[in-house]
Amino acid sequence: MQKISGYLAGQLLIAMPQMRDPRFTRTVVYVCAHTADGAMGLVINRMFDGLSFPELLEQIGIEPGAGAEAIRIHFGGPVEGGRGFVLHSTDYVHETTMMVDDNVALTATVDVLKAIAEGNGPRASLLALGYAGWSAGQLDSEIRENAWLNVSADDDLLYGTDVEHKWEQAIHKLGIDFAALSGDAGHA
Repeated sequence: MQKISGYLAGQLLIAMPQMRDPRFTRTVVYVCAHTADGAMGLVINRMFDGLSFPELLEQIGIEPGAGAEAIRIHFGGPVEGGRGFVLHSTDYVHETTMMVDDNVALTATVDVLKAIAEGNGPRASLLALGYAGWSAGQLDSEIRENAWLNVSADDDLLYGTDVEHKWEQAIHKLGIDFAALSGDAGHA
């Protein structure tokens, strides 16, 4: 188990309304790691179409347990779309788990999927295929260019099932009327 810390690790990125990259339009990204070497996060408000959790389990040879139908798969981002990640509460920790902060962890091994299928997984979780990644300095540059806002994460935004409204909920958490958001960066 390793602990990752960094400037925006554990925060949510909210795409500004003028986001030009269609892969990130109106997205909310949970930042799992942010260091001088780059950043990695998971989109938490887009669903992955075409694959159910029971089908995923069958593909990797795990017997789906009771409740497997209720688990939804998210589109985590455009990088390594075939790779799975589980963002989860810290009541489940495996030797390969990365602790993002005191409340949120990330596990990218089959062990967490087995635990979830058996009903022994974390209290709260979000399963995603793929991730969002930024090279060294890239995310910092995008923030300076007014592409992203950030806000602290909470369980409702991370694990809540109202995926369609997470972008608005994240903006409202900042106390901002999204109609008033401007794409123009300010200069002093």
